This record gives sequence, structure tokens and C-alpha cells, in this order.
Amino acid sequence: MVPIPFEHTLLLASVLFVLGLVALLIRRNLIVMLMSVEIMLNAAGMAFIAAGSRWGQPDGQVMFLLILTLAAAEVGVGLGLVLQIYRRYKTLDADRLSEMQG
Repeated sequence: MVPIPFEHTLLLASVLFVLGLVALLIRRNLIVMLMSVEIMLNAAGMAFIAAGSRWGQPDGQVMFLLILTLAAAEVGVGLGLVLQIYRRYKTLDADRLSEMQG
């Protein structure tokens, strides 16, 4: 099995992170925004795994487990908030929600 070069893995992680960031900034649907954060967290996890593999340290895997835990908590809390927001305001558009203040 041919190992994947370190630079390719970091490039893929960077592309995924940028895609998640762009989607987070452009899209206004709360669920899409949550998925964008998930993509960004997975990209960061991939970078940690690649770095840990490159230098032969288990720290990257430990950080990835931490990121997985944070992502699971983020999804649980985020989806709960999205559900409550939808029940209250009948919309998931972040721009419309910011107009409803007061």
C-alpha cells in the first residue's frame, strides 16, 4: 500500500476547511451552517491525523478523538437549538431570525 503524501493530506484538509468556511459565511440556513462547522471540524481532524502520522506521534489521534467528541456535542446542542428555533419562529433563515429581535 502506497502511503499518501503529507502535503496532499494537508491540501485536502485545507480545501475542506475553506469550503466549510465559505459555506458558513454564504449560506443562511441554520442546518447548512451546522453542517459547515462539521466539515471544518473534520478538516481540522484530518490535519491532526496527518501531522500525527507524519511525525509518528499518537497526539494527532488523541486530538482527533477530542474533535469527534466536540463535533458530537455540537451536533446535539445545535440540532436541539435549531428545533426550538423552528418551533418558535417557523423559519431556519438566520437573516430573518436576526430581524425578529425586539
